[in-house]
Amino acid sequence: MKVLLAWSGITATVTMLSSLLTPNPVPAVRDRAPAAPARPAAGGVAATHPVLSRSITPTRAPAKFGARGMAIAALDSTVQKYCGSCHNPTMRRGNLNLRGYSLAAATESDATEKIIRKLRAEMMPPPGSKRPGGDTLLALVETLEQTMDARPVNPGTRSFQRLNRAEYERVVRDLLGLDVTAGDWLPLDQKSANFDNISDVQALSPTLLEGYLNAASAVSRMAIGDRKAGLAQVLYKTSPFTSQHPWDQVDGTPYGTRGGMVVKHTFPADGIYQIRVNVGGGVGRPIEDVDVSIDGERVALLRYDRGINRNSESADLPLGADYLLTEPLTITGGQRTLSVSFVKKVDGPYEDLIKPHEWSRASQGNGSAGTTEPAYLMDVLITGPTKILGLSNSPSRRKLFTCAPTAPAAQRVCAQSILERVATRAYRRPLTETDRTALMKFYDAGAKTGGVEGFEDGVRLGLQAVLASPHFIFRFERTPTGVAEGKDFRIDDLELATRLSFFIWSTIPDERLLTLARQRRLSQPAVFNAEVKRMLADPRAEALSTRFAAQWLRLQDLEKVKPDAFLFPDFDQLLANAMQKETELFFEDMVRRDRSVLTAFTAESTYVNERLAKHYGIPNVSGSHFRKVAYADDQRRGVLGHGSVLVQTSLGNRTSPVLRGKWVMEVLLGAPPPPPPPNVPDLEQTAGAKDGKQLTTRERMEMHRDNPTCKSCHNFMDPIGLALDNFDVTGKLRFRENGAQLDTRGNLYDGTPITTTADLTKALLKRPLPLMRNFTENLMAYALGRRVEDHDMTTVRAIVRDAAKQNYRMSAFVMGVVNSKAFQSKRAEPVTADANQN
Repeated sequence: MKVLLAWSGITATVTMLSSLLTPNPVPAVRDRAPAAPARPAAGGVAATHPVLSRSITPTRAPAKFGARGMAIAALDSTVQKYCGSCHNPTMRRGNLNLRGYSLAAATESDATEKIIRKLRAEMMPPPGSKRPGGDTLLALVETLEQTMDARPVNPGTRSFQRLNRAEYERVVRDLLGLDVTAGDWLPLDQKSANFDNISDVQALSPTLLEGYLNAASAVSRMAIGDRKAGLAQVLYKTSPFTSQHPWDQVDGTPYGTRGGMVVKHTFPADGIYQIRVNVGGGVGRPIEDVDVSIDGERVALLRYDRGINRNSESADLPLGADYLLTEPLTITGGQRTLSVSFVKKVDGPYEDLIKPHEWSRASQGNGSAGTTEPAYLMDVLITGPTKILGLSNSPSRRKLFTCAPTAPAAQRVCAQSILERVATRAYRRPLTETDRTALMKFYDAGAKTGGVEGFEDGVRLGLQAVLASPHFIFRFERTPTGVAEGKDFRIDDLELATRLSFFIWSTIPDERLLTLARQRRLSQPAVFNAEVKRMLADPRAEALSTRFAAQWLRLQDLEKVKPDAFLFPDFDQLLANAMQKETELFFEDMVRRDRSVLTAFTAESTYVNERLAKHYGIPNVSGSHFRKVAYADDQRRGVLGHGSVLVQTSLGNRTSPVLRGKWVMEVLLGAPPPPPPPNVPDLEQTAGAKDGKQLTTRERMEMHRDNPTCKSCHNFMDPIGLALDNFDVTGKLRFRENGAQLDTRGNLYDGTPITTTADLTKALLKRPLPLMRNFTENLMAYALGRRVEDHDMTTVRAIVRDAAKQNYRMSAFVMGVVNSKAFQSKRAEPVTADANQN
């Protein structure tokens, strides 16, 4: 049956891709009529579509003079005089040649948008170079923008998208009420333009298709259960960086416990299972009790006495661990939350003179003599079922089985209604008769055994077919019949609903959105904008923080930095998780309250729990839950003071002003420095001490950048990074390094003196335009699922101009993106010769 599914899925994929590339798809694969007219009326799509017709009309540039009244010839001369000395065929600084560049041909040059970006950020001419007087540079950049914005808007195009790991998990949760880990089946997602949903890197391969097929098989069994499940073992391991401190409670464990782990485990059926717990440590600590709970209810309490159940002779167990084994447990099938943690034995102040800091296995060293260490959890093994007792009505089964008849004829009718309901949402469109027939063939193949068991097997196989279908995995957008290549067309309402839902929620449209799309009402301006506001108010809009903002700010890089446990023993995974959650909650608050995006740089408050507040030095915060608190001073404001940013831009044993400066230029300003020249020695090769004195990072950097080739770029990055050097590797405020007073003074590339994070923020906000345009570029790339090209910058500038009138509120950017021609339209691609072949 797996071979049948694989063949069916791959064949359908090939058919789909062929139809996608053909402007006149054959009737057999067309499942709905195009919602747009066959050809756009004169004036393009905007003339016929009420939403798009409201987009901002670009201002046309004067034919002979710049915005400030300067002649075009004079502006051309300015470019050659102040830019051509470095950007010429010989030097090609920044891999850019401006010799012979003319504003008259600006729209034809690949360099124009690069020039606009650098001039708006005031990065060019570089520090120390000659600059023209007055407002010459402003006149130049405004003229360039007006010239580029006078062109007709190109909505661009993109190939199909597929569900990535994060989207797959969210869609399965919406469809079936299951929390799955897509990484168990699917390979890592490639990133482009910061994001994992960009279509140009979502390549197909036999391995990937096999992964989706395996996922479909596994998820369908998890949703329904498996009466024939065999004996299996599943091992869950803890990270050595996980906190095991005597007072740290892990989220999801019972109150009054500390340390341990929480996992979502799917028990395939009601049956008998056994749980094995491996514990280490416990030096100098009393006997511990280990709590084993399922869905918050204790199922076992195990006594741990160090050394009693030693595992040194067992090949499958960690050396030196002690295992604890529960009695055989009767556990109801379905997805359950399993927690294993230590019961607190002592309540009150905890003091350890030998290791007076937060505790994790990474910071314990080698457990040297005289070191106190609490017991810690190493792993948990679940074995079973040794006996199957049946299938209970789990949450996923309740969500799936809306009917459960016993008569064979009624069973088939019921199965069809179940599969049609699931497939309609999964495919994000009404089903065709071909779809229904295909799904019922799978049901019939699985239901041959008859009875309740046959009915459930048939539904499971039909569900597996849905999850393996190209209609589910891929997001196809068809070119309407009659649209010639190079012409623009509006995507239909169902495709618009899918784009909107995956942008704001990172999952499939809900029933309301699909209904409006089926009725072709979604494209009506009032209806469309009302739906966007509804979706932004929905809890699922947290995807804009956990998906968009997290990737834009590169929070995943937090995992790559593990501060040296001997230099920073208080840093552990619990603290790292709190830092990431702080930034996500901060951005979520910005979306929910529709605050100005500028508050990302200026906010006087943040979200912390007790552990993070203690790390930041914020008093009077107790408990593991996060709450909004105000900063005591201006040392730590906005995202530049977030530990998630400061840790990811550090090394394990020291801060890195270069990485921090590069992060600001790249992530916030969208103007990254060029890559370093070859054969430049690493900073670590620079002497760490001089005349018996440990050097600070700044002193080593000054020695390192004596090379004139390096200095030109370091003049941009280093002052920015040094302004953030009052925060150590873990994001904790500091004033000294290696015993020496920190010197963080410097001059921003425009000459503004900066010393602190507050100074840097003020300097950046002197020019909000590059910050807001870069934010919009990232938001558009994430929303469109493709890279933002030069032809999109006209739209970007229009969105930012409109948002400025609304104080850069978050909703202004979202509304600007979703109402843009790029979001609601596409340009028909040329059809290749291969696509026309049978």
